[in-house]
Amino acid sequence: MPGDVPAGVYPIGRLDADSEGLLLLSDEPKLNEKLLHPRHAHRRTYWVQIERVPAKDALARLWDGVTIQGRNTLPCRAWLLDPQPEVPPRNPPIRFRKNVADCWIAIELTEGKNRQVRRMTAAIGHPTLRLIRVQIGKFEVGDMAAGKWRLLNKAEISLVLES
Repeated sequence: MPGDVPAGVYPIGRLDADSEGLLLLSDEPKLNEKLLHPRHAHRRTYWVQIERVPAKDALARLWDGVTIQGRNTLPCRAWLLDPQPEVPPRNPPIRFRKNVADCWIAIELTEGKNRQVRRMTAAIGHPTLRLIRVQIGKFEVGDMAAGKWRLLNKAEISLVLES
């Protein structure tokens, strides 16, 4: 972590190196279990740029849960983002294919296995090009710049804990 983060503060959850967005840091060990264990059904929302525009039945498969790595994912919410979000370019840039359309969907999960969203979209035939976590509980990342951090106020902490 950057040197300006206070000692004893650690990430709650993870984002893989190819993912972007909201990552909470805390000095409260019990918060990790409360926010991440599936029995608490704590929501996390991602914007996912995928190859091609999915049909309604493909998104319905995500709602029902899909099988990845021999196990079924929990049901989740998935929808086409309309309007499509305006997102700054990524560095390094995503793979661009001139003859393959892409679009943004949102996926709301209550579990978070390693590279789960990427594997879920691949399972329905729409590989992930870009993945951004935009919300935990009811707290949204908003327009905070990548790589920046700040303390949350009590109202924002309450939003994180809501699900």
